[in-house]
Amino acid sequence: MGGLDYAVIALVVLMIIVIIAMVKTVPQGYRYTVERFGRYTKTMEPGLNVILPFIDRIGAKMNVMEQVLDVPTQEVITKDNASVSADAVAFYQVLNAAQAAYQVANLENAILNLTMTNIRSVMGSMDLDELLSNRDTINDRLLHVVDEAASPWGIKITRIEIKDIAPPKDLVDAMARQMKAEREKRAQVLEAEGSRNAQILRAEGAKQSAILQAEGQREAAFRDAEARERLAEAEAKATQMVSAAIAAGDIQAINYFVAQKYTEALASIGTANNQKIVLMPMEASALIGSLGGIGAIAKEVFGDGQTAPATRPRPSTPRTTPAFPADPSQGT
Repeated sequence: MGGLDYAVIALVVLMIIVIIAMVKTVPQGYRYTVERFGRYTKTMEPGLNVILPFIDRIGAKMNVMEQVLDVPTQEVITKDNASVSADAVAFYQVLNAAQAAYQVANLENAILNLTMTNIRSVMGSMDLDELLSNRDTINDRLLHVVDEAASPWGIKITRIEIKDIAPPKDLVDAMARQMKAEREKRAQVLEAEGSRNAQILRAEGAKQSAILQAEGQREAAFRDAEARERLAEAEAKATQMVSAAIAAGDIQAINYFVAQKYTEALASIGTANNQKIVLMPMEASALIGSLGGIGAIAKEVFGDGQTAPATRPRPSTPRTTPAFPADPSQGT
């Protein structure tokens, strides 16, 4: 093998080295910066890229995927001088590889310290109660402040979340006692309101019951008065009809009217409590004879002017019933 062969071999090796130095491959999710004599010239995108060998070189390899940064636990003094421990997590993404590579040194450490200082600033301006109940507000304020401060670095802070807020143990015990007292107070208030509402409902029920009872009594009295009125009207009408019949000389009407009153009188006498002995005719013929005599008298009084000798009724011999004592305890 002569000198020419060695030269060819060296040329081939040199060409391979040049090709390797000239062709660069960038994986997906990354951006590479290119430096020429130490100065930034361009950013290579994912895929196959060509640079000037031995003149250009790869500067920084930046990950442009969204990344998470764990913020360690730190002590925070609230506005009302309460000491709490808080930790968080931050999410960020590189938007400009050149700015992220050349505008700040140690990007993750810068984001971490920026987030920690703003956590102390934001949480220190709030009271403890507000701090424990408004985590969404804290997250929004932190995101706005940190993202605005980190925008010159070519990155975007996508989210900042407070993972845990831990007050001291004695403060937690005091809060537990306060919460218990508040709940007992609410329970007593609710119980008192329930008792008051129950009494109001019972009073309303009694009121409605009294109203309905009064309305029922009024309706009953009204109907009773109406019944008595109708009975009186019927009695008056019956009396008027009997009077008309008597004026017309109707003997049967007179007999009916007298017999009715006679029977009612006997019933009243028989049911009276102060009567001890009752004397009454027991023969129906005697009662009819008495009615006939009353009818004859009425005919003479209300006759049509003709003088007719009055027919005396056949005297009836009243039969006396034995007297029975009203009290069953008395002997016969």
